[in-house]
Amino acid sequence: MKTILVTAYAVNPYKGSEDGMGWNFIMQIARYQKVIAVTRINNGPHIEKYKAANPDYKEQYDNIRFVYFDWPYIFRFWKKGPLLSMIYFYGWQFTLAIWLLFKRFQFDIAHNLNFHNDWTPSFLWMLGKPFVWGPIGHHPEIPKEFIQPIYGNKEYKKDQRLWKLKNAFWKFDPFLKITAARAAHVLCMNSQPPQKLHLKEERYSIVPSVSSEDMVSTPPAKPAGFTVLSAGRFVPLKGFDLTIRSFAKFYHQLDVAAQQSSQLVLVGTGPSLPLLKAIAEEERITDVLQIIEWIPRDQLKALYETSHLFLFPSHEGAGMVVAEAMSYGVPVLCIDNSGPGEFQHPSSGLKVPYLSYAATVQALANKMLALQANKDLYNRERKLAFERFATYFRWQVKGEALKKIYETVTSNELSDSAKAVLTNLQKVS
Repeated sequence: MKTILVTAYAVNPYKGSEDGMGWNFIMQIARYQKVIAVTRINNGPHIEKYKAANPDYKEQYDNIRFVYFDWPYIFRFWKKGPLLSMIYFYGWQFTLAIWLLFKRFQFDIAHNLNFHNDWTPSFLWMLGKPFVWGPIGHHPEIPKEFIQPIYGNKEYKKDQRLWKLKNAFWKFDPFLKITAARAAHVLCMNSQPPQKLHLKEERYSIVPSVSSEDMVSTPPAKPAGFTVLSAGRFVPLKGFDLTIRSFAKFYHQLDVAAQQSSQLVLVGTGPSLPLLKAIAEEERITDVLQIIEWIPRDQLKALYETSHLFLFPSHEGAGMVVAEAMSYGVPVLCIDNSGPGEFQHPSSGLKVPYLSYAATVQALANKMLALQANKDLYNRERKLAFERFATYFRWQVKGEALKKIYETVTSNELSDSAKAVLTNLQKVS
């Protein structure tokens, strides 16, 4: 049994997204290895509370030693908003590696786990041990037609500034280049990071952080009608404008009887909420649209069980809710991109390419019309969704994949640039 030093910026068993991912990955690693898990101080109370309330995982808890590291408050009170948070994260990663050099923990492999993308580096290569990086994500550039006319020039320019910043890191950050060169193995959320970082095939695996617990042993029978569900933050990246407009296009092509048993349910909130409500009014579907800004976990489960389709035309390179929907045997309709599009079962027909904005809306609507009208097609897609979850998105599958990756990771000689940095740091200590 190896000891894995895991650094995870976000860990909270009571949350989803990066926080939940951090917790679940650590728990999966602890099925087979000893773990020294280093995270931020503010995550500690949530971790200890959950452990006390869920003693059934004691065997895994016994394999984990949680260690906390953070900057003093006086140096982090300014951490507000995406840009400043990213600056803080960059600094946290660097100073964490130096702190770990002083601590001299005994471990076999270092794994820089979460809150990562393919344009910000890790610094765990400084520790001189085999180093696993990721899963690292990649959000592609949003096509101009899908953001500027809908969300305005301000949001478009904001996305363009972020894209230029990413390109600057890819081209000029020496630490990013060292990280990519020194990583013994890189876990990638989708197919894009290996292209941007020029990784050789044997040095990376596609391991999406998107996963879910086992929800049901068999998909539950669906009620009559056609309920379309979507969930997430109401921001341009998630494409909820496409969700509303494509559902409206679908709905207005139904006969009266089918309209009476069809509805769209959105779960979430965010700055785009007023705009989305305005789009729903423009598209004349307010009577069949339900927006739920917050819902208890057990009620969300009921929504998955009674919904017929999960509509998720997001532009992102991930999408945690995709795995959750599939875990209930709910088919997912999405854009054919490097995020949800790559998460689909290879045999699924429920993804559409980027066309013109209007053509993309129509293509999504056509897929819904086909599913609503063809029971055999719908049941086939349900089966594929549940199969995809069982073989690709269960947390247990992630644990087994990590076990194999750790087994193949061996110590390599430090690159000259890494040696120089490490030597200088050791002189200071």
